[in-house]
Amino acid sequence: MKIQALQNFRDKLARDESVHGLWVTLESATITEMAVALGLDWVVIDAEHGHLDWKDINEHIRAGLRSDTVVLVRLAERSTVLAKRALDIGADGVVIPWMETVEQVEEAVRDCRYPPEGRRGIGGERATVWGQCFAEHTAEANENVLVVPLIESVAAIPNVAAMCDVDGVDVLFFGPADFSATAGFRGQWEGPGVAEQILKLKDTINSAGKHCGLLATGVDNLVERHDQGFRMLGLGADTGLLLRSLHQSLQAANCDRMPATSLDPADGRPAS
Repeated sequence: MKIQALQNFRDKLARDESVHGLWVTLESATITEMAVALGLDWVVIDAEHGHLDWKDINEHIRAGLRSDTVVLVRLAERSTVLAKRALDIGADGVVIPWMETVEQVEEAVRDCRYPPEGRRGIGGERATVWGQCFAEHTAEANENVLVVPLIESVAAIPNVAAMCDVDGVDVLFFGPADFSATAGFRGQWEGPGVAEQILKLKDTINSAGKHCGLLATGVDNLVERHDQGFRMLGLGADTGLLLRSLHQSLQAANCDRMPATSLDPADGRPAS
């Protein structure tokens, strides 16, 4: 756990400054190395969707060691076992998907804290320097671990204000696509009325003295989200940023096209 990086992250938010980061979905740890080299405030390693296994996750965490970049793991689900494993190998915190109730958020925080406040077991892995620093790590971990609930369901709407009161939660993150799906607009990033609802929830979170974040869909959207009051700003996912750059180059070469879900190359569609 990188205490100074976590403190810098929280200090920036306390000063109402943005913390910028990257969503990691590809296995190459070079991606996290690049994020560190560019001075990003955070990366989230996505262990919910996609194909990353624990060896890949470990390599990304290793690439972020002894840096000023906070490394978080997005777990597949709220789980004591998964949280413990991510934190044991050196993650600075976790992102917990599909948080809908205060009780779920409280349980997520307990997953990430040592007893008596929580139920995280003490392991002899990287976090404790392979057992050499049990006392030192366990003395500082509960206070510093970053637990980020992911709000991606309309069922969370009436509970967001109370979620902000949970001790151990500094920032909440939105997943607009899943939020839209639960509102009946599957396949849309922000369906009708969803953008407005997320902005209202953002105001609720900020009024409680907490912060919120989401992924930007592009450069203009990044600026827009900052102006709206979001402070944990994702520049994008690694795959999305790569595709964005590829499309720009292909447009310049006048040979851009949109992909299709089919694996048949004949199904590629001309870019609109």
